[in-house]
Amino acid sequence: MPNSDNTLYKALKHQKWAIFWTVVILVLCNIKMPESNGQGFFFTGFDKMAHLGFFFVLSVLLFYGKIAYQHNFGFRTLTIFKIILISAIIGGGIELLQWKIFTYRSAEWWDFACDMLGCLMAVFSYVLLHKLNFNEKSN
Repeated sequence: MPNSDNTLYKALKHQKWAIFWTVVILVLCNIKMPESNGQGFFFTGFDKMAHLGFFFVLSVLLFYGKIAYQHNFGFRTLTIFKIILISAIIGGGIELLQWKIFTYRSAEWWDFACDMLGCLMAVFSYVLLHKLNFNEKSN
């Protein structure tokens, strides 16, 4: 029977970039930003695009870590479910932090929706690349 602590360490070792990126997201989403007068930081909607991009990259890094851990590009529905769940927990956690702790930031459902959209874009990319890879090998 494998040592569960050793297995967890190996799994987390492959997720080091996703963990690093999660810390970056947490810092960037909770720091105090300069006043934008309702125009967005660079342009209107920049915040939503940033959330989408942050979670697209996070989900890609989670997939990368899982693929590196299992040493193959296998398609697993459970992996997809776990990555969506992890992204939802992190995205929801950020909005809760903004609502209750970092009150100088605004908690918005649209931010969470953009988090999930970025995650789903990564899932779509993973599934598409898997299908292309599978079809290429079967020809």
